[in-house]
Amino acid sequence: MAHHHFSIEERFKIQAWIELNLSKAEMARRLDKDYSTVFREIKNNSYENGVYKALHANALARRRRKEGKRKSKKLLCDNDLKEALIKGMKKKKSPEQIMGERRITGKSFVSTETVYSFIYSEEKYLILFLRQKKGKYRRRHGTKNRSIARELMKKRRIDDRPEEINERKEMGHWEGDTVVGKDKQNGVATYVERVSGYGRGIKLEKVRAEELKEKTVKSFSSIPKKKRKSVTYDNGSEFAEYEMIEKETGMDVYFANPYHSWERGSNENWNGLLRQYFPKRTDFDMISQKEIDKAVRELNNRPRKRLNYLTPYQVFVKEMNPKDYCISS
Repeated sequence: MAHHHFSIEERFKIQAWIELNLSKAEMARRLDKDYSTVFREIKNNSYENGVYKALHANALARRRRKEGKRKSKKLLCDNDLKEALIKGMKKKKSPEQIMGERRITGKSFVSTETVYSFIYSEEKYLILFLRQKKGKYRRRHGTKNRSIARELMKKRRIDDRPEEINERKEMGHWEGDTVVGKDKQNGVATYVERVSGYGRGIKLEKVRAEELKEKTVKSFSSIPKKKRKSVTYDNGSEFAEYEMIEKETGMDVYFANPYHSWERGSNENWNGLLRQYFPKRTDFDMISQKEIDKAVRELNNRPRKRLNYLTPYQVFVKEMNPKDYCISS
């Protein structure tokens, strides 16, 4: 079984399961991980008194990974390279000149950005030898964190959704997610309408933003405009083309808060139902769109208690009102 880091959401699940006295074997089964992986996670990331808390475990794991990456940095491991950098800078050479000279002479070298990162994080006294000392070195096109922050500011958050969406007062508001396959590369894009519970499943050869956008637009083109008003996603990278989805479908796109899967409860529940047909580690390369359509059809024609035992198909397509069908006592 391939090793994958634990997400913060999985760590909160482990914390809750420990409080419920669930066995480590059962935790491993629910997380689809080896028993030894779960055992090490709890042992290595608990407090000294043995208490496991998700936030503490996540912080410990991140610190450990950061230390591991630090030890692998070339300038820390290659003494000859490090000494050449220090001597060159003391001779008033710039990092670009030092690394450029080593590159053309066939000696080991690193990028200029790596040198600046090394100076500001490991050998701060070398800042004195830089020609310009204007604070921490910035990449030409801005830092990754700034890029992420700019992107986040453009997104509509779930807190901005109108009350008619939150309270399921009108039809046409969807939740979207992906169910991934065995190798995490392929899967199914899933959509469920919040009022009726009517769902759609779209096979993805690759769980990538461009393919998800194209197939989502094509799928929703067959749905009347009055029944496609908004969609709420999680924060997966496969939804990066959300602006094009908005433009081409006419739906407003909202995003749930990170690690708040309950904010898209309808979709999470529907994905669980779909897993009855396609369990975890299903290889979707071996599954056709026709097989997915068959499973979706069965789910859409399954009576639901919250719909007074009408089906999602009856409510969404035939527009039958569940309130008109009273459950006899």
